Amino acid sequence: MTVTGYDFTGRKVVITGGGSGTGACMARHFAESGAHVIIAGRRKSTLEAVAEGFDTIYPFVCDVTIEKAVADLFDFAEAKETTQSAADIVIANAGIAASAPLDKTDRGLWDQIIAVNLTGPFLTLREGLARIKAAQCQQGRLIAIASMTAKRAYPYISAYAASKHGVLGLVKSAALEVAALGTSGSESEQKNITVNAICPGYLDTEMTQSSIANIVEKTGLSSKKAAEKLHSFSPQKRLFTADEVAQAALYLASPGASGINGQALSIDGGETW
Repeated sequence: MTVTGYDFTGRKVVITGGGSGTGACMARHFAESGAHVIIAGRRKSTLEAVAEGFDTIYPFVCDVTIEKAVADLFDFAEAKETTQSAADIVIANAGIAASAPLDKTDRGLWDQIIAVNLTGPFLTLREGLARIKAAQCQQGRLIAIASMTAKRAYPYISAYAASKHGVLGLVKSAALEVAALGTSGSESEQKNITVNAICPGYLDTEMTQSSIANIVEKTGLSSKKAAEKLHSFSPQKRLFTADEVAQAALYLASPGASGINGQALSIDGGETW
């Protein structure tokens, strides 16, 4: 038994957006559970800071909006001779947040959000699935870190909400495709690959602090009042933690979650849809 309660010894994990916040937290949890973890992001220094002190976390600079860069990421992961595959577990976590009224959302902002939040997960999960299938992994796991706004919307985040709704559609469709992989052939040939999403509410991370600063700038509210506005979105009246998301990812990646596929696990304190 490891410190997290899960044992991923012999497994390999690829996490995008692994240089800070939720991605960094997940990387450490998986490494502490015995996995070899490749973390991707755009800033080498932050990736190296996450990997410091861990012999089984490997940083790789990558822009997830670029197709070749994502392929290079999985080539790098495959070269780590810890398992036969490039990755058994792939977590599309990289994302950005920005807000603006629809009529003030310019094309540049729209393109940037869609590129990182939707095209990035598409490229990551597509490449991850291809590598998992090629290596004939028996317990492949694809996980997208979405948002509560994948299920509902709020004012002034039309581009962000659209990107996260898109991620959920991607996950649900892919999940039906991989489900069919385990329905034919002999028992030894059957595969258990799942695709799921995690949909957290506002998190106590750097990204949310940027959102609070944006509210302060645009409304003149104090930081405390701006934070309270975000707290109000949850019935528990709080921000959620990166650790809560990491624990959900560990579970979805575990053998015990083999029957969970095409789901969007909410971490939002009980919002109803």
